[in-house]
Amino acid sequence: METAHGTVDTPCFMPIGTHGAVKTLAPGEVRDLGAQMILSNTYHLYLRPGTELIAQYGGLHRFMGWEGPLLTDSGGYQVFSLASMRRVDDEGVTFQSHLDGSTHRFTPESVIDVQRTLGSDFMMALDECPPSDAPIKVIKDAVRRTTLWARRCVEHARATQGAHPHEQTLICIVQGGTDPSLRRQSIEEILSLDTPAYAIGGLAVGEPKPALFETLELMNELLPGDRPRYLMGVGTPSDLVRSVALGVDLFDCVLPTRNARNGQLFTPNGTMNIRNHTYRSDLRQVQEECDCPLCVQFGRAYLSHLFHTGEVLGLRLATAHNLRFYLNLMADMRTAIQEERFQAWSQAFLDRYEGEAD
Repeated sequence: METAHGTVDTPCFMPIGTHGAVKTLAPGEVRDLGAQMILSNTYHLYLRPGTELIAQYGGLHRFMGWEGPLLTDSGGYQVFSLASMRRVDDEGVTFQSHLDGSTHRFTPESVIDVQRTLGSDFMMALDECPPSDAPIKVIKDAVRRTTLWARRCVEHARATQGAHPHEQTLICIVQGGTDPSLRRQSIEEILSLDTPAYAIGGLAVGEPKPALFETLELMNELLPGDRPRYLMGVGTPSDLVRSVALGVDLFDCVLPTRNARNGQLFTPNGTMNIRNHTYRSDLRQVQEECDCPLCVQFGRAYLSHLFHTGEVLGLRLATAHNLRFYLNLMADMRTAIQEERFQAWSQAFLDRYEGEAD
């Protein structure tokens, strides 16, 4: 994917910088770990520090010191997670800030305007994402409203010009839960809008894993193969590998950074919890074949010591390690695809990863 801020090779994993920062790491560190693109959150940045301040900096790239491509979500998922603090209608959604209870309103047009001000390379259309256990009527209404809002987002984006000279690509989202007929309906309606890329929403929201991958198989059949596909909010390393096999190009997930701060590390042999007593005297590297700062300079016992003493350095090292693991995983998949050996590579990876961690 070509952007004004650089090329994104797919499949690609985006570290999450919700508030304009990947937690515990500076932008240069994230870049050095191999990140191509970062995701930031429209809802949170709209509330704090506010788009006016970011505009004074000249946009989100300069505000957060990130020179590479940026994707901003619409804020819809965060709004819809505030079930008791929002009201939805066909025109948009009214919600209360989780910070101070103040009332705000997002419409398809306003979220485009906010993302225009932020200056992200990829903007997300406003959609409605119901929980996995929602009644079928709720999911049907979400599909209808998502299409309605996507059409308005496209129309507004095409009729307006951003404050920044570079092109901003709008991505519309397919909904429908795990219901095949609703997914088909949503795809047909969203494809009619003819956007350069498509996102798969409404998964990884509590549904069983088999249902997730069955839905991805259907998406792989129906979405055009010549346009990027973005699976939102997924997932574990094995989820990423299986999703790439089903044609997904772009991912984001909090797992590598959030789990790192809780002491969980990803390795080719599975996950390990550095807080476990067994690691307090373990002099080995976390992962021998890893070239992150933790594995190059330090060992398991030292990281265990940092976590047990509450040193912030432990959070930074664990985050760097997990992101490096995820980003190396994506690079390995790209190489395997280019060399036409992805099927064998992916099976070998899954056999190893889903075994026991050492």
